[in-house]
Amino acid sequence: MNAKTNNEKTDFSHYGSKFQENLTQVMLDDRVFADQIAEVLDLNFLELGYLQLFVKKLFSYRDKYGTHPSRDTMTTILRAEISEENEITQQQVRKYFARVLSTDNSVENAEHIKEVALDFCKKQKLKSAMLKCVGLIRTSSYDEISQTINDALKLGSDNNYGYDYLADFEERFQIKARNPITTGWDVIDKITHGGLGSGELGVVIAPTGVGKSMALVHLGAQAVKEGLTVVHYTLELADTVVATRYDSTMTGIPINEVYNYKNKVHEYVQGVEGKLIVKEYPTKSASTAMIKNHLDRLIRRGMEPDMVIVDYGDLLRPVRAQREKRIELESIYEELRGIAQIYELPVWTASQTNRTGINAEVVTMEAISEAFNKCFVADFICTMSRTIEDKNNNEGRMFVAKNRNGPDGMVFPMFIDTRSVDLKVLKQTSVTQNVSVPTSKDQSQVLKERYKNFRQQQNRKKGV
Repeated sequence: MNAKTNNEKTDFSHYGSKFQENLTQVMLDDRVFADQIAEVLDLNFLELGYLQLFVKKLFSYRDKYGTHPSRDTMTTILRAEISEENEITQQQVRKYFARVLSTDNSVENAEHIKEVALDFCKKQKLKSAMLKCVGLIRTSSYDEISQTINDALKLGSDNNYGYDYLADFEERFQIKARNPITTGWDVIDKITHGGLGSGELGVVIAPTGVGKSMALVHLGAQAVKEGLTVVHYTLELADTVVATRYDSTMTGIPINEVYNYKNKVHEYVQGVEGKLIVKEYPTKSASTAMIKNHLDRLIRRGMEPDMVIVDYGDLLRPVRAQREKRIELESIYEELRGIAQIYELPVWTASQTNRTGINAEVVTMEAISEAFNKCFVADFICTMSRTIEDKNNNEGRMFVAKNRNGPDGMVFPMFIDTRSVDLKVLKQTSVTQNVSVPTSKDQSQVLKERYKNFRQQQNRKKGV
């Protein structure tokens, strides 16, 4: 393995110093990958001495304490345990780690780096095993030859068995960043600690005609104004209609007058730092699998989404057809939250109420259409309601039905002007504070009873 040929390198030098620095950072930040590459990595594969030292200290700590070091732990190690090294190496390793700490936690193209590094290391191990087998052939040790080759092939294989309670000890004491994206409504941002966070699903529930689609446009526009990339999937309206609503909410120009102010809208759009992609699918033609494929294509083009909006989840086609519509809807919302977790971004969607919510002054989760299991999987649920009188006065109410990151069960007055997609959630008044709505505990109990009754009905149908 140490022998070099004229045509092939036996270290990472031909990948460059940046590759090696990024690889070292990935080993620090990804415990599972560190476990995997530890089986096949030779420190001599790293061309740079300061990286060899860094990785040596990282794996020494793992061997001694049985846990993977955090960044804070590595800071302590580099301060206290490298004084015996020469001055130049000490300076180089500390400068390198300072650069790591000055950036965010992720390495660009980390998956590619891991794949290339593992492939290189595994090939070196396999070459070493084959050289060993040359000697074994002379002694006709066929079983040992087979065992040697098989062992080499197994090294560096995927060994992610999940979160290791001891090995990942440090990880649960690190502060996890939700990276919330503002809703544009101060009172909602306050109770959600900044808005909807990465990996979270938010649902806006409202009867038809109240403005849930416009609420989704408002949420997307706020993110675009923050310089973020929003991907808005529309399954009911044309993409140009949705884009016009964005024009209206961001400029304040009424929807029916946008066409008369084309130059003004264009001038405003040119100054927007964020990006908006509106993808139209016919109703019930798209599934969550298609959304994932579309997101992957955008990412490959270098367009990393920061927020996904699906208008709306009830109009998606299930990946697998079920006998009961409610079961299909439950799986769709579970898959939407899965998208939020896979791509580490917030996902907003909307849902229709059943008939009990049409004339309700305050819509609770009991009025959710078809599949009440949506309520269990979502991280934030708000409902919107408007009576005929409210519509005439540009008024409405928002009820915070569920909030995993703060208080819920509150009713807020709203200003809703659908002509210019202007939605504001206002501070509570004495009137809204006194509105009687079920508590979170009461709602949860009702939902559990309904879910239990539903399952019992299904079992009776099956003869269980």
